[in-house]
Amino acid sequence: MILDTCSNPSYALEQSMEFVRAFMSSTKKSEEKVSKECSEFEGRPTQPVAGVIGGALSGVSIMVANILKLFRIPQISYASTSLELSDKSRFEYFSRVVPPDNFQAQAMVEIVKQLGWTYVSTVAAQGEYGEKGIASFIQIATKSGICIATSAKISRHAGIQEFDGIVDALLEDYRAKAVVLFVDEDKTRKLLSATTRKGVAGKFYWIGSDSWGAKIFPVRDQEWAAEGAITILPKRSEISGFDRYFKNLVPSQHAECTPQEEADKKVNCRNPYFREFWSKHHRCKFPGLKVGFETEGDCTGKEGLHKHLQEGLVPFVVDAVYAMANSLHNLVLDVCCNSTQLYSTREEETEACVSAGRFKICEAIQPVPEGKQLLNYIRKVSFTSIQGPDIGDVKFNEDGDAMGRYSVYQYQRQPKENSKGRWEYVWIGEFGERESYRWNNVNETGVYPEIEGYTAQELYFEVERARWNIMENISTGSIPASICSLPCGMGEIKNFETACCWSCVACREDSIVVSEDTCLKCPVGYVSNYFKDTCIKIEPDTISWLNPWAFFPLILSSVGILLTLEVFTAFILYNKTSVIMASGRELCYVLLSGILISYLIPFVILARPTPLSCTVLRGGLGFCLCICYSALLTKTNRISRIFSSCAKGNQKPKWISPRSQVLICLGFVSVQMVGVITWLMFYPPDTQVMYMYPLDEPPSALETCACSTFSILMSLVYNMVLIILCTIYAFKTRKIPENFNEAKYIGFTMYSTCIIWLAFVPIFFGTNNDYQVQISSLCMCVTVSATVALCLLFGPKMYVVLLHPEKCARTYPGAKKTATTKALKFSKSRDSSVTLLSDEEEAGE
Repeated sequence: MILDTCSNPSYALEQSMEFVRAFMSSTKKSEEKVSKECSEFEGRPTQPVAGVIGGALSGVSIMVANILKLFRIPQISYASTSLELSDKSRFEYFSRVVPPDNFQAQAMVEIVKQLGWTYVSTVAAQGEYGEKGIASFIQIATKSGICIATSAKISRHAGIQEFDGIVDALLEDYRAKAVVLFVDEDKTRKLLSATTRKGVAGKFYWIGSDSWGAKIFPVRDQEWAAEGAITILPKRSEISGFDRYFKNLVPSQHAECTPQEEADKKVNCRNPYFREFWSKHHRCKFPGLKVGFETEGDCTGKEGLHKHLQEGLVPFVVDAVYAMANSLHNLVLDVCCNSTQLYSTREEETEACVSAGRFKICEAIQPVPEGKQLLNYIRKVSFTSIQGPDIGDVKFNEDGDAMGRYSVYQYQRQPKENSKGRWEYVWIGEFGERESYRWNNVNETGVYPEIEGYTAQELYFEVERARWNIMENISTGSIPASICSLPCGMGEIKNFETACCWSCVACREDSIVVSEDTCLKCPVGYVSNYFKDTCIKIEPDTISWLNPWAFFPLILSSVGILLTLEVFTAFILYNKTSVIMASGRELCYVLLSGILISYLIPFVILARPTPLSCTVLRGGLGFCLCICYSALLTKTNRISRIFSSCAKGNQKPKWISPRSQVLICLGFVSVQMVGVITWLMFYPPDTQVMYMYPLDEPPSALETCACSTFSILMSLVYNMVLIILCTIYAFKTRKIPENFNEAKYIGFTMYSTCIIWLAFVPIFFGTNNDYQVQISSLCMCVTVSATVALCLLFGPKMYVVLLHPEKCARTYPGAKKTATTKALKFSKSRDSSVTLLSDEEEAGE
């Protein structure tokens, strides 16, 4: 018998009472009539039922299985996939030819992962199938790093407003464009209709469970709303024989078939629902048949089913029937044939039993086999599906479940040259057990002994076959996005808001990304590589002579060296002139040596640091300045003592001879040398690498001398003292007679030097410890100080010697010597009490 459950668990429970009516009647033989509850079944034959095929919905199967268990009637479902039905403590007599929902939940998670979606919404129908299925999906998806944006539930008796509200809820988070459905086909159709009403058809990318599968009903007349939907269905293959049979059937024109129609094999008189199906498929109406939709005319029975596509569940219905039939066949063969002979195959044994006339329902299993006995044969049955060997054998595990094999389809619009095209379910992949191979564990010798095979649940997905509707009448093979946040770029970490939503934050230049949400600072002296995943050592750099901070000081030093050498040459050539002799030739040579060394020092300081160059930096910098200012101090002190002594009428002061002046100068220099040597002994020179981390620039390293800027300045303190003393003596000798004007030039030199060094100090300390700027400013300060001394002290002398040699009282190269030698002496001026240097020969006249 065939009963309609109307996809309603309560109605299915009521209908299932027909299956146990015969059993109930046989146990109540003493009663005169059937109880009131079963009165509606009076008039129907009360033949016993050996097994039940169905139902389709999990909720229906759960209701029916609860009743059938009480009467030990085996049940085989062709579509119920609820995980709850695997509980044999509650549903002992239930089996199914489709895998449970945990397999398809795993398949749906693998599809989502394959498409790169990490942020999806879910919709479940209220009941065991929807709630348990979506719970299994969420559990597996969470472990796989997939987040759920919105999780909606459709009640059993949902109306239009509820479906519209679910669509609104899905639209709240626009980033989750993929929607996973565990909904029966009727509610799937209503949900798609809601998207059409709301004007958002095509906004979502559906992933439907096997209740949608490859069915036509959910998408009929609203195909555009389902375009691009991915559905799964237990792996199947269309049965061509069924299509040939089914497409040749025609309906009866009457509510009951006439004798002529019953004789015609093409008229489907066995199926009472065929006329209703025909009417809905062709949108026509039979006389006397009530329909709940608009029709386009009367049904003639000649419309034909040539464009009909086989429903996805048909192969599983056939497998379920064959599983029950094979189980009964094997039971009859074992119990009723009683064959003692061994046969190589079941087919041979069956032929022998039929030939012997024993292949029939014997007394041992009349009127029907025991439920427990038939259940054992169902669990052991194994046969090749009528769908073909590619599907695999139909068999059950210990829980009565079939193996997890699924086909993956996508609902696509097929292009046509002369029409708008038609929509079809296109195969794009499979999920199920696949054979793989791996090496066994390595033995002690390190040799792989053998390769072992194993099976694993894997997804085979042909992404290139998928098509997506991006806008009206435009499809593309590019996979749309359903993610909460875009991946972070190189060198960025995720600042998580939720597991799948984050904002990207860049790591510092000196940090690397060690995990998706953690930066690790590189050790000192290291910096991140281009990919921000490894720390690499910073190669130290040196100050290049082409660097502006080095280039200009070196240019000034080069010019100063040339000028100094020119002055040296002039002094040597005009060594006997009065101007050069009167200026103190010995101290001038010492002063010129200090100036020359001052110009040479920047070339050493700005070169690549070595222990030798660092020694020069620490000792030579103060040494060259000390030579210059020691000579100036000695000269200003001599002039001051001479004029002070003359003003008081005292005798000629001591220690004013050239040799004495040189010794005094060397005494001043030796103080600096002792301090420098002591410093170098306690702190030997060495190099160091200075690492710099500017805010808006990449980190860098500079190789420098291992001495602090403070220590360098301390080495110049003695020179500061010399400069101050020189300035004091220059100020004291500012009023000497004009014809001895060297003191005036010394004063100008010291005043300028003080201004230079007063400007240098804030520049040096105001550079925020920028080594290049500090060293450059130090070199400039030294060279400018040397230039001031060279120009102000030796410029006037070079002017007289080279441009006005006639002003020199002494002979010069190329001039004739006078008969009398000139000697300098001190005389008293009439207008002043200051002693003047006058020409002895002029006085004699």
